[in-house]
Amino acid sequence: MDYKSTENWVLSRLPSYQAIGKKAYNPGLKNVVKFVSILDLPIDSLNLIHVGGTNGKGSTSSYISSILQESNYQVGIFSSPHFFDFRERIKINNQKISKSFIVDFVNKYKSLIEELELSFFELSFCISLAYFVHNDVDYGVIEVGLGGRLDATNIINPLISVITNISYDHTDILGNSLEMIALEKAGIFKKNSTIIIGERNDSVDEIFINKANEVSSKITFVPDYNDQKQYSSVNYLNTNIKTAIYTCKALNIENVDNNSIITGISNINKNCHLIGRWSMLSENPRVIFDAAHNLAGFKIISSQLEKVSYDKLHVILSFVKGKNIKELIAELPIDSKIYYTSLNMERGMTFNELIQNVGRNIIFDDNAKRLLKAVKKDCTDKDLILITGSNFIAKNIYEK
Repeated sequence: MDYKSTENWVLSRLPSYQAIGKKAYNPGLKNVVKFVSILDLPIDSLNLIHVGGTNGKGSTSSYISSILQESNYQVGIFSSPHFFDFRERIKINNQKISKSFIVDFVNKYKSLIEELELSFFELSFCISLAYFVHNDVDYGVIEVGLGGRLDATNIINPLISVITNISYDHTDILGNSLEMIALEKAGIFKKNSTIIIGERNDSVDEIFINKANEVSSKITFVPDYNDQKQYSSVNYLNTNIKTAIYTCKALNIENVDNNSIITGISNINKNCHLIGRWSMLSENPRVIFDAAHNLAGFKIISSQLEKVSYDKLHVILSFVKGKNIKELIAELPIDSKIYYTSLNMERGMTFNELIQNVGRNIIFDDNAKRLLKAVKKDCTDKDLILITGSNFIAKNIYEK
């Protein structure tokens, strides 16, 4: 198979959680452990950092990678979801995995992949491990897919385990209390390692401390450093940046110094092409894309909007199924002009579901590009357009 047919096989035969939701979720480590064992991948030779949590995993992972790159290391990163190209999930120093590696890997192990019925995410993760081993990366940053304890990525033994924060998301899988969610995410803690927690939370801090003691690992809460420095004009990115800084410092390696830290933060887009985190897409009118998709994310957006000046706020929303839309919209300024569009995937929320959630007074267009064009026509240069509600709306609007 060539690359295009290989990619289509991966995407169609092994549908992703981002496309179809819970049906693609394959909890447990048995299949991945068996696959990696048959491949005889020496994954324990990799220096890995495992990043979990509810929000901020992607940006925290990217800042860790950027700082380590500026410290003259070759850094692999496995992240999800992808916005435009499957290969975004697996990169080394911001270079996407080669098409030839994917083709060779799938062709070689296709029968085994089918036999084990690997999920899309399991296969993607295993490809990343093989790629990092093949290229002998200095460090690998592994982002948890969903939860932690039963996530495919939890077969690794990292130097450091990171939890960015805990809030409500995927409650149908992880549990409907913060305590239950925290227990699932604390499942990535490993014996005699280092644990970094990005935010304090009275509801779950004790759970993390007890779990760390149970596995004889040192635990650090980033807010305890009381670092008041502002690295970004975006409030929530400051929290993730600080988590990344103290994660890199915890590696105790000589190359990570103040210069590489500051340069890594400044060069985040060059080193990692970070998008979807208060990303400015255009001016006149200003268009910002933020991939917030749960209540905690919308609260963060609300806080950030208070720092931004504009005449009128236009918000283009798109959601996956199962979101409490009224709860999320309530976090937006009351005078916002709200629009909705569809996601071109099975998991996308339908127009009928939108009506049931928010009533019939809906400005709706199932064509995201056409909707954005119409909204821009309705704007002045002093207005602000915010696109949010899902990671996946970006592809609908910007893919050619």
